[in-house]
Amino acid sequence: MGIFTSINTAATGLAANRLRMDTIANNMANVSTTRTAEGGPFRRSRVIMRPVSETPFWRSPFLPDSMDGGIGKGVRVVEVQEDRETPLRLVYDPTHPDRILTGPNTDYVEMPNVDVVTEMVDMISASRAYEMNAAIIEGAKMMFQRALDIGSK
Repeated sequence: MGIFTSINTAATGLAANRLRMDTIANNMANVSTTRTAEGGPFRRSRVIMRPVSETPFWRSPFLPDSMDGGIGKGVRVVEVQEDRETPLRLVYDPTHPDRILTGPNTDYVEMPNVDVVTEMVDMISASRAYEMNAAIIEGAKMMFQRALDIGSK
């Protein structure tokens, strides 16, 4: 096990949770978007993460391959997926330009399936996970510095 394994593992969590926070911010920014470039209202996005497989997708640049025990485990983002399962909200607004003109839902507007409370809970969760991974990296750096201090005496 290389000395950078814990840092590399935590770095995967940092990258994944940063993307997760960016996606949540995008969801919240589009909470009232009723018309997108693809047509129809905005749909909530979510980040799908999986464990890093046995084959690393990048190697540590600090150690030669003979000494590097691998980057450790961690997470990777598989995809950013639109939430098609959660139904869109219907809001009655006969003056809105994107209202439904015919059918049983006449004068209703399809609003995004973004729930601000759910997004805030997800943002807090992603923020705490990011902080935890940053603390792991800081702890590893302090441990390495202490080892260097011991070795220099």
